[in-house]
Amino acid sequence: MSRTGDGIPFEKQEFARRLALVKKEMDRHEMDTLLVSEPSNIYYLTGYEAYSYYVFQMLVVHRDLDEPVWIGRFMDAVSVRRMTHLSETAIRPYTDEYVQSSERDPVDFLVAQLRDICPTLNSIGTETGSFYYTARTHTKLLGSLPEKRFVDAELLINWIRIRKSPAELAIMREAGKISNAMITDAVEAARPGMRECDLAAVIYRRMISGTEEYGGVQPSSPTYLLTGERSGEPHAPWSDRLIGTDLPVNVETSGCRRRYHAPISRTIFLGTPPDSYLRLSNAVVEGIEAALAKVKPGVTCADVERVWQATIARHGFHKEARLGYSIGIGFSPTWGERTASLRSSDLTVLEPGMAFHMMPGLWLGDNGVTITQSFIVTETGREDLTSFPRQLVIK
Repeated sequence: MSRTGDGIPFEKQEFARRLALVKKEMDRHEMDTLLVSEPSNIYYLTGYEAYSYYVFQMLVVHRDLDEPVWIGRFMDAVSVRRMTHLSETAIRPYTDEYVQSSERDPVDFLVAQLRDICPTLNSIGTETGSFYYTARTHTKLLGSLPEKRFVDAELLINWIRIRKSPAELAIMREAGKISNAMITDAVEAARPGMRECDLAAVIYRRMISGTEEYGGVQPSSPTYLLTGERSGEPHAPWSDRLIGTDLPVNVETSGCRRRYHAPISRTIFLGTPPDSYLRLSNAVVEGIEAALAKVKPGVTCADVERVWQATIARHGFHKEARLGYSIGIGFSPTWGERTASLRSSDLTVLEPGMAFHMMPGLWLGDNGVTITQSFIVTETGREDLTSFPRQLVIK
């Protein structure tokens, strides 16, 4: 169950369950050691959520050790002690001499710790696709441990994370309530003549203050806020230009609660939309409703996406990009889990406890509309994480 304040977000038993699942998967891949570099996966196994991943850090999981071992900068060890259930022997900090140094490499410290703490060190898994596992780190490890077998463990933990526990889902519901409040404030504040950055500030104020029950934190991706002819750009930054009249304002953002996300996107049209834009938005709404109705255990990601494409095709539209992606824990640069996608080639079968952001945004050059829905797959269908109406907001 989620806790307020800054305590450890889950009980020991929850982390023990997760570690057991990871070790089972390690056995299947015949590895005795796993090096975890992705902050989302470190958080998943320990609860450690400090913003220390700009320097070298690693979590070591060994099949014969009762707990993971954290390796990171000395000044961050105090946060590990507060945020996790790890014992003192499982916290191995390195000195500041290793930080961005041309004389010392923290991989050397890691290798020394591996030799000290691992009962065996034969087959080592690494997250080769992680944003935080560099080519330099991998090259250094290969050179330092030439006699060892290295195994690609990319997304091993991510695929375990795709099925959320009841405790995780409770936190995601809290994130969804923050997302609702954020988009509600954005709709109320948006007006012609205000600067894009000032509207973004309204969203960020609610993002951090959260609700009366609980606060929020900075999510893993920035808020995307594009207006007018720039509404056809999905990921560009806002500016300080004035918002005009008779144009769309696209907002994609997410509430974040204990690193769990519930993204939401809405389009606010300031003024009177032309018939062509209404046809576009109506097609998107019809498509997302049809696709959401398809969601239930047993269907595939591809099944859901095909319903969406067939629906918007009747209106003369096609979306090249995927319809959505799995969500949960997120650290920069993304709140996506990098696993299942709602696309025609993905045959992942939906199961209870999975969560997705259905993102049927259509960006058409100098025009676009984004109306999305985050949801949980339940035993009988789905549960929406946000409740803001799925429709074009005309103001």
